[in-house]
Amino acid sequence: MASAAAQPVALSAEQAKVVLAEVIQAFSAPENAVRMDEARDNACNDMGKMLQFVLPVATQIQQEVIKAYGFSCDGEGVLKFARLVKSYEAQDPEIASLSGKLKALFLPPMTLPPHGPAPGGSVAAS
Repeated sequence: MASAAAQPVALSAEQAKVVLAEVIQAFSAPENAVRMDEARDNACNDMGKMLQFVLPVATQIQQEVIKAYGFSCDGEGVLKFARLVKSYEAQDPEIASLSGKLKALFLPPMTLPPHGPAPGGSVAAS
C-alpha cells in the first residue's frame, strides 16, 4: 500500500465530487465541528491566528478523508487534492461550488478595508 501513496493520484471529475462531498460531510461530524469551533475561538477572527489554529485542524480533517483515496496523509496530500480539485473547477460548476463550500468552512469571509479617501474627507486638487 505504501507504493500506491508514492504514485500520483488520479481521480475523475465524478470521483472528485464524491471526495469533496465526503470532506465537507466530515466537517459536520460532531467531533470535527467541536475541533473547528475551538480553533476558530482561539483565532479570534485574526487571519494570522486562523493560519496558526484553524488551518491545521482543517487540514487534519481533510487528510482523514482523502487518505482512503490514495492521497498521502500529510500536508502534501492535501495540497495535491486541492490542485486536483482546482484543475476541475473551470470545467465543472458542481466541483467549483463544492470547492467554494469547503473553503468557506475554514476560511473566514474577507472584508476588505475601503481604499481611497476616508469618508467625509476628500483630496483637494489645487
